[in-house]
Amino acid sequence: MSRYLVTGCAGFVGSHVVETLLGRGHGVLGVDVFTDYYGRDVKESNIERAQKDAAFSLVEVDLAGDSIAPLLDGVDGIFHLAAQPGVRGSWGDTFAVYLRDNVLASQRLFEAAARSGIRIVFASTSSVYGNAESYPTHEEMLPRPVSPYGVTKLACESLARTYAECFDLEAIVLRYFTVYGPRQRPDMAFARIISALLGETPFHVYGTGEQSRDFTYVGDAAAATVAAMEDGRAGTTYNVGGGSETTLRDVIALVEQLAGSRLAVHYEPAAVGDVRRTAADTTRIRSELAWHPQTSLADGLAAQIGAARSTTRIVP
Repeated sequence: MSRYLVTGCAGFVGSHVVETLLGRGHGVLGVDVFTDYYGRDVKESNIERAQKDAAFSLVEVDLAGDSIAPLLDGVDGIFHLAAQPGVRGSWGDTFAVYLRDNVLASQRLFEAAARSGIRIVFASTSSVYGNAESYPTHEEMLPRPVSPYGVTKLACESLARTYAECFDLEAIVLRYFTVYGPRQRPDMAFARIISALLGETPFHVYGTGEQSRDFTYVGDAAAATVAAMEDGRAGTTYNVGGGSETTLRDVIALVEQLAGSRLAVHYEPAAVGDVRRTAADTTRIRSELAWHPQTSLADGLAAQIGAARSTTRIVP
């Protein structure tokens, strides 16, 4: 079995990738800096199960400032999922945080990985496409991000390709399309909808609610991530999309149906940087990695609602 480094291990997708690897018998060194983007207690609860496994170890490291080389000793591959997330928060003075935690941290990790000859899977985002020219969107389409967050993730992709070209870094890029499911970040739409419904508080929709997304269940995203490490072609970008493009209005109706209660919805002006639509062309990942999503939107939402009901992590 292999030993992998997972950055952002206590995050939403990162914690699921950790559990997928442990479930396959691999060893995992988890790295997280526990930023204050949301509560540390939430992140710690994400890795409670992993920390009971002797094959998992956790270190708190700031990839943008601390020494990285010691982390790579005895590591067979790197899953780089650490990042400062969020479109709306990336404007203004906080852009400096995105530059540091996304661009600088990734550049330092890519350089260390290249020096050590270690394969790396980098988690990017559909936000790099912006308002795409056509749908479904394929990987060769010109990226045109419309948020500073998307700009930083595209810069990280470019850095990965630069290190591949100049220093033979073996890198694979994954562009996730709106991942949801148990442990979803508290600021993300599904988590806020479910929290509002269970807490009987209003939910604020930014825009008309007709904006649509290609929603991807977190278990499917984790499986795609591990498949990319095992079988992905170095230098290749893969879309990871769930094939469940749905409007926000329809998502709210489905959550209400599954939960058996009504949600009070308030409409607000559209947020700057939010795209109108996302839809992934997943031909490449399906054909090359034999990956395809297993979880329907209804089943995935039911799992997320069930997980929310079983915890006290309901945010206002």
